[in-house]
Amino acid sequence: MAGPTRPAPAAGRGGDAADEAASVAKAFLAAFRHHPAGVAIITGDAGDGPAALTISSLISVGVEPPTVAFSLSEASSSARVLARCETVVVHFVRRTNMQLARLCATSGSGRFGPGVDWSRLATGEPYYPQVETWFRAAIRGRLAAPGALLVSAELVLASTVPQPAASDDALVYADRAWHGLRPVADAARAPLLLWPDDSATF
Repeated sequence: MAGPTRPAPAAGRGGDAADEAASVAKAFLAAFRHHPAGVAIITGDAGDGPAALTISSLISVGVEPPTVAFSLSEASSSARVLARCETVVVHFVRRTNMQLARLCATSGSGRFGPGVDWSRLATGEPYYPQVETWFRAAIRGRLAAPGALLVSAELVLASTVPQPAASDDALVYADRAWHGLRPVADAARAPLLLWPDDSATF
């Protein structure tokens, strides 16, 4: 007795797969546009001058030792410089640092030009002293991904200035716009909500 026959492949299956991939990509972009992410600035010097980049991909990896990770786009010239650094400075920016974050997100801008407040740590890394919370970080791993590089780094030195005031909102990025993050009322009881900012976006 002949076994069961397999159904013939549907015509145009390749086209269906391409349509599905395009649909997933579109949904991916829409989902992440509405997924708030904290804003940070990465600075470093690979030996040919300082570089800086605003990112929204910073994540916490572990506490012992303190480790973070972030992604660097191959399309960014600043990211390509930072990808060659063995140490960087990770700045946790807040709403008061929004103009600096915008500067470091703008292609071709003078991120270390005249009028920009920046300095170097004793170990040589460039950093922005007006950002109260920063860490010197040693690169511990690099993982290539399509169009990007995923970097892990151990935090080895912390800024010693007081923590940002409670009135200074955290800065997040969502739906191609800046937002200040603040408690609705009693921080111990109320959830945190996004508070839109009318400033320019990148």
